[in-house]
Amino acid sequence: MLAPMAVGPATAAQAAPPHRSVDDDGPGREVDPALASRLDKAIEKVRRQAGIPGVVAGLWMPGKGRYVRATGVADRATGEPMRTDVFVRIGSETKTFTVTALLELVDNGLIGLDDPISDYVHGVPDGHRITLRHLAEMRSGLFPYTEDADFQHDLLSDPRRSFTPRQVLAYGFKHKNTFAPGARFEYSNTNLVLLGLVVERVSGRTLADFLERRVLRPARLPHTLLPERFEFPRPHPRGYTDQTLSGEVADSTNWNPSWAWAAGAMISDLHDLRRWAKIVATGTLLRPRTQAERLRMLLTGHPGLSYGLGIFESGGWIGHNGSIPGYETVTVYLPSKKATLVLMINTDILYQGQEPSSLLARAITEIVTPDNVYDRPAPVQ
Repeated sequence: MLAPMAVGPATAAQAAPPHRSVDDDGPGREVDPALASRLDKAIEKVRRQAGIPGVVAGLWMPGKGRYVRATGVADRATGEPMRTDVFVRIGSETKTFTVTALLELVDNGLIGLDDPISDYVHGVPDGHRITLRHLAEMRSGLFPYTEDADFQHDLLSDPRRSFTPRQVLAYGFKHKNTFAPGARFEYSNTNLVLLGLVVERVSGRTLADFLERRVLRPARLPHTLLPERFEFPRPHPRGYTDQTLSGEVADSTNWNPSWAWAAGAMISDLHDLRRWAKIVATGTLLRPRTQAERLRMLLTGHPGLSYGLGIFESGGWIGHNGSIPGYETVTVYLPSKKATLVLMINTDILYQGQEPSSLLARAITEIVTPDNVYDRPAPVQ
């Protein structure tokens, strides 16, 4: 997607509060040295096997302690080591924020989950039959714009290009809907871009502003943002992808994420993602009834994976993962053990058809929660 672009001194939009030490954050002591050693070895094995440049891993388990590590490099060219306080692009984890914003509007009585999208956005194919619930559940039948060949060519030809929500939707709307609303599950960024437009239409604010006021501040997430264009607070690792026209690996650190917008453009760090994991899984910002609706998980057709309203469940772990050229993340919470797992890596290059972040999550949970193994089986782009 985007060609590397030099980053100068941070602007006001890039400024962020000073980082607090993640190593000193959160419950109790560090995990037992023997367990830490097992986790170190498992992470390093996957990192080397899958060719992951750098990994940040955070695990918090009441009764067992915390495990926070950074391994590998943040920059292949300089060999700069990865560190735990970096910002990363969180890709599809953005969906948990966008849907939370939508559900707050539900709580305020301003919209209903069973409202048709045509009430808010004109020009949506079969929009009078597709509800906000269908969109949040990934059951709308709308063609995923990211699978359109023209979109892929236009993006990869000029990765610094800015896209508007309406522009990316147009790529998807060229195609017939793939199934009747509610008939089945199909992961589609088209759905979340539409929900972002709903939030803006109903709230009267930009999505970035509404998220800041109604989600990020109440959740106390000072290091999380929806960038306007190229904002990327420091420190951040370089990102590496093979999603290029040539198929060669490129540095995608400063590619413009505007094409992903409400579906995948946000940025965060380990400290904030750790807080968010529990908040989104337990519904701190929502009414209990609304959170119950959110967690009404439906089968997706992929063994081991169920999907609710902008959130999934895998092996008992609730949350979401993210993938955008150059970066992948996993942020999940296990209610039965009140455990939190956050992973951040600086590549999205698949290994044997699987996302490297999912391989890491599986390896870690096989050790710490063998009865609850994270096993997200298919790539989510």
